[in-house]
Amino acid sequence: MATTTSVPAPDAQSQPGISPVGRVFGVFFSPKPTFEDIVRRPSWVLPFVLLTVFSIGVTFAINQRINWRQFMTQQIEKSPRSANMSAEQKEQQIEGGAKFTPIFTWAVGVCGPIVFILVVALVMWGAYNLLAGANTNFGTAFAITSHAALTGLVSSLLFILILYLKPYGTVDLENPVATNLAAFLPDDSAKWLVALLKSIDIFTFWTLILLAIGFAATSPKKLKGSKAFTIAFSVWAVYVVLRVGSAWIFS
Repeated sequence: MATTTSVPAPDAQSQPGISPVGRVFGVFFSPKPTFEDIVRRPSWVLPFVLLTVFSIGVTFAINQRINWRQFMTQQIEKSPRSANMSAEQKEQQIEGGAKFTPIFTWAVGVCGPIVFILVVALVMWGAYNLLAGANTNFGTAFAITSHAALTGLVSSLLFILILYLKPYGTVDLENPVATNLAAFLPDDSAKWLVALLKSIDIFTFWTLILLAIGFAATSPKKLKGSKAFTIAFSVWAVYVVLRVGSAWIFS
């Protein structure tokens, strides 16, 4: 009489994982299994390096394609304070801005990705642990956020393309890629309305969806259905309220 032996199912930890490069592509083409693998084996180095390199590339292109003196002149003329400034005062501000803005732009280009990932990871980590009891650690949250932020690679490529396709100095730095509803507003629109419609952005929503998928993988039983998406978009809604309120107060 033949006997049968049961073969134990392979442990998730012993299964071959997705490579760092595979994770980068997986975020775009198969996010659910990719984030499940990221949660099992958190990593963040490659997405962080890619985002920083692309951010530096954007900064280089901006400083090549933007006339900072012209930009500062436009900004000062838009400001309500310009009516009370003398021609000499305006000239001083234009000169100072044209000198220091490129330096500031480089600082943002180098430090921007890590600051963005840190802040978003911290906020989402707290939100999912407090509101859903996800009980994940910050390292995993940082890895999820680093990969969700890879949507920035696409927006960076579009930004660079626009900078070099448009005539020198004509790109609108306040809304360069124009993937949000603020692109349809006239130039004299209220600041609070601009802030509101800028928040309704294709890349913002894409990132939020990836964050929800990623954090859902940390606790599938507690984050069933749409709960993970509800938390991600609720955090975004709070941010929008603060952004719009600030723009209304200081307008």
